[in-house]
Amino acid sequence: MSENRQLVLEAHGLTKTFFTRKEKIEAVRGVDLEIWPGEIFGFLGPNGAGKTTTLRMLSTLLPVDSGQAFVAGFDVGRNPHQVRQHIGYVSQLGGGDRLATGREDLRLQGELYGMGRREAEGRADELIDVLDLAEFAHRRVESYSGGQRRRPDVLFLDEPTTGLDPQNRANLWEQIRGLRETGTTIFLTTHYLEEADALSDRLAIMDHGRLVAEGTSRQLKQQVAADSVVVSIQEDGAGSDAARKLLADQEYVREVGAEADHLRLYVDDGMTALPKILRLLDRSGMTIKTITLSEPTLDDVFLRHTGRSLRDAGQQQADGARQ
Repeated sequence: MSENRQLVLEAHGLTKTFFTRKEKIEAVRGVDLEIWPGEIFGFLGPNGAGKTTTLRMLSTLLPVDSGQAFVAGFDVGRNPHQVRQHIGYVSQLGGGDRLATGREDLRLQGELYGMGRREAEGRADELIDVLDLAEFAHRRVESYSGGQRRRPDVLFLDEPTTGLDPQNRANLWEQIRGLRETGTTIFLTTHYLEEADALSDRLAIMDHGRLVAEGTSRQLKQQVAADSVVVSIQEDGAGSDAARKLLADQEYVREVGAEADHLRLYVDDGMTALPKILRLLDRSGMTIKTITLSEPTLDDVFLRHTGRSLRDAGQQQADGARQ
């Protein structure tokens, strides 16, 4: 383990490969991580990027092919039992016993972690109150909606807000922040840009099994260090290409990229550049359909490192799953 024993989680060169009859899938390819006690660490990326596979290795649910990982000072590969005594985990599918009530499920979890019956019942009542579960705590889990099953009090959270309505998502965000304030470390995987931005003290962006960026949200956005202008013009492919070349020649435009049916420009001062772009395209006889200006986002960071939008990447994978 690293000499810096303050780290609550560290990983070096983690890899995981799966084999099917047709192909070899390198799900995780050399991931390095360092996570401090009491922080929310966001793990952001499109579906299929390798986030869940990494989380399952760190939580001892999948063996590590190569590399090392330590959680709470224990080697994930050599001391999985000790690791499990220091972590909690909820998968994308949730972990409730469908035939038990919510209260029974909470009490059982407490007893599995070594609490006496009375202590487990008290802790269950506390969580029911904190998470506002009283309305359905005495109903069987099988009767819950998808969102109601996914409100865990755990350390490893694998896309925990999927299926939640806005009110319950906001409630869970507050509970996650509350856990952080008590010193709990949260490892949060998500493909929601706004969720990673709002909750994470630090975050890593993953794509195709590799980490492409890591740091605070502010640090990552500063890497882009430019405002983003997205413009869509009423032209065919050739016209759009002409617009891209025209804009790329302007001194106030740092970079231009083509994405689907629009162009994305990076400029140092968006408020100054925007009217110039409008006048330039108008003088060139190009009709603008839409134009927007925004400060750097995590999607811009992903785009800078991968050449594609995280939102577009996630949508393409979702569309592929439905076909």
